[in-house]
Amino acid sequence: MQKLKVLFLLLLFLFPFLFPFSIFAQEEILEGEVTAVIEEDVMTQEGRQSLYQQLEVLITKGSLTDRKIAVEVGNIPLTGQQKYKAGDGVLLSYSHDLEGNEVFNVSDFVRRKYLLWLFLIFVILVIAIGRWQGMSSLLGLGISFLVIFIFILPQIDAGHDPVIVAITASLLIIPSTFYLSHGVNKKTSIAIIGTLLALILTGFLAKFFIQAARLTGFASEEAGFLQVAKQGSLNIRGLILAGIIIGALGILDDITVAQAAIVQQLKEANPKAHKKELFFRAMKVGRDHIASMVNTLVLVYAGAALPLLLLFINNPLPFLQVINYEIIAEEIIRTLVGSIGLITAVPLTTFLASRVKFRKTSS
Repeated sequence: MQKLKVLFLLLLFLFPFLFPFSIFAQEEILEGEVTAVIEEDVMTQEGRQSLYQQLEVLITKGSLTDRKIAVEVGNIPLTGQQKYKAGDGVLLSYSHDLEGNEVFNVSDFVRRKYLLWLFLIFVILVIAIGRWQGMSSLLGLGISFLVIFIFILPQIDAGHDPVIVAITASLLIIPSTFYLSHGVNKKTSIAIIGTLLALILTGFLAKFFIQAARLTGFASEEAGFLQVAKQGSLNIRGLILAGIIIGALGILDDITVAQAAIVQQLKEANPKAHKKELFFRAMKVGRDHIASMVNTLVLVYAGAALPLLLLFINNPLPFLQVINYEIIAEEIIRTLVGSIGLITAVPLTTFLASRVKFRKTSS
């Protein structure tokens, strides 16, 4: 089935090149607002029921701005057909048929407004509760996004090794975001070193098991499309490893800074405490941190891959055979390698912090 999907994407991509004088015109994406629902009914086609609507839409962005059109939705049965109402913002594809007639199709909702409101709530809460440190963390977040969109994605898109790109990006992201979020001090420096060491271990483990499990990276349709679109210039397997490395960064930040801070507070409370005592006391807290963070990590991956996990209960094949599929094996390796990196970061950071002298005035 996966091979058929990749073949379909290949034919779809090559079609304009095989038929350069194609009769299909280029589509334009317009934005509009539903001003009225002209007609609404439930249709039955091929034994399947679907919601049919005829909408009046005012074009608000594109070459047909300020024009009102009528467009049908649901005339072809689709899974999860949306119901539209007056006031909804919509995206429309605009093209022409064989006879030159205009063709409009509603492709999706316009969601930017709600995304902006959610982002504003996030920013307000971070600043209100985190104060200056919260503002610094937002700046660090901005730097991370800049590195991703200005460096990581263009470099990978240009055909460079995703692993080298991810490691280089980590060296840019870790110091800048850590120091902005937690201040320039020994605690943060120790957390950076602990994060880098755990990240190196995570990278080695990920590379070994990706190769040992013979993962190709083509478990998703997106990977197949990328390979076709980029004519094989992308290292798809390397993308898996790069994704694991980048994904581990956010998790390691929390746990390494927390462990360094615990050791610092223990030293300030008892300056005469022995290094060994500091290590074991901090590790008691670290074990609780590991338990909660590993559970969080697994739940985050499970939440993101929930439709995929339904294969476990809706598949007649045995469990051991289901987990052998690459699309599932990839998620298992991603989750376990990230968890191992998280676990090892605790003793590494705690050991380093217990060997460093902190001033009582340090933050």
